[in-house]
Amino acid sequence: MRLDRLSIINFKNIESEDLSLSAGINCFVGDNGAGKTNILDAVHYLSMAKSMHTLADSQSVRHGEDGFVIDGRFTRDDSRPEQVVCSYTRRGGKTLKRNGKEYERLSEHVGTVPIVVVSPADSALISDSAEERRRYLNRYISQVDRTYLTALMRYSAALQERNKLLKTSPTEDILLIYDGMLATNADVIYRKRMETIEAMIPLVEEFYAVLSDKRETISMEYRSELQTASLSELLLASRQRDFVNEHTTSGVHRDDVIFCIGGHPLRKFGSQGQQKSFLVALKLAEYTLLAQHSGCKPILLLDDLFDKLDMRRVSQLLKLTHNPNFGQIFITDCNKHRLQQTLDEAEAEYQLFNITNGKAAL
Repeated sequence: MRLDRLSIINFKNIESEDLSLSAGINCFVGDNGAGKTNILDAVHYLSMAKSMHTLADSQSVRHGEDGFVIDGRFTRDDSRPEQVVCSYTRRGGKTLKRNGKEYERLSEHVGTVPIVVVSPADSALISDSAEERRRYLNRYISQVDRTYLTALMRYSAALQERNKLLKTSPTEDILLIYDGMLATNADVIYRKRMETIEAMIPLVEEFYAVLSDKRETISMEYRSELQTASLSELLLASRQRDFVNEHTTSGVHRDDVIFCIGGHPLRKFGSQGQQKSFLVALKLAEYTLLAQHSGCKPILLLDDLFDKLDMRRVSQLLKLTHNPNFGQIFITDCNKHRLQQTLDEAEAEYQLFNITNGKAAL
């Protein structure tokens, strides 16, 4: 899938922009704060109906304006045209239209425009809590499996209600009802997460080996309480603990994914370059699986390409993505000559935009 034309109005520091894009590599270069990442974020809105950062929609509106509009004209891999328009106003909220038809629920759009993002913010997957890694899994799997997304939404709703009940001394009968709702949906979530990690592991290892020239070995492991017992059993066993803590202490909302290098925790023993290389390998594995599931090549966003990667590893990355298995790519960097040199060495064809104060020029 490729984005042929991108129109942006009053989005962050971009007043008005209309870009005709390459089907291959699109580069955006400029100083810090010029608006390079804002263009990538606009593309992300067309895919996921939200910012790739943890920002409220109101924070994406240009200062002094009431709302924003992002209009994307796409061509699918089978040559079918697609138009996606995402708009937001402070009074009316957010709307998303596909080919002129407005979605009743934004979640219905997830997976229509597959996308993978590599950005400096990915470091939170290693440095932050298990919640960040669960959020990553949820975001990816939801793009390829609506059953998972439905189960996740139902699980979250039931969990929220159960936690409220635990503060009010509920009867056992009422708790058992919510236990059943949690257990049913947890089983779907657990099985899909396990399948996903098992599919990712060999791909992550393969991509990391290329990026690092096989200098180190990495591994990843999915951990869940459901590996030892069903959630119904776990909830019964933790009943008293739940009452004391006034929240649910067992379930897939406590799952984690462990990243290691040389058999040791990546967070403690991996250098910044090694951690970044692992994250890039993880995202390339995600891209590969997403392409297989969706039947079309996702759009790849590489924000701040050289962040924590040396020239050799960046060159290896560009060589990996410069093949028929990858589709349209968006790259941002603050150093134009460095980026051009690296792309030329990789013999890649590209289109380059210079970004200044939210304006783009070829």
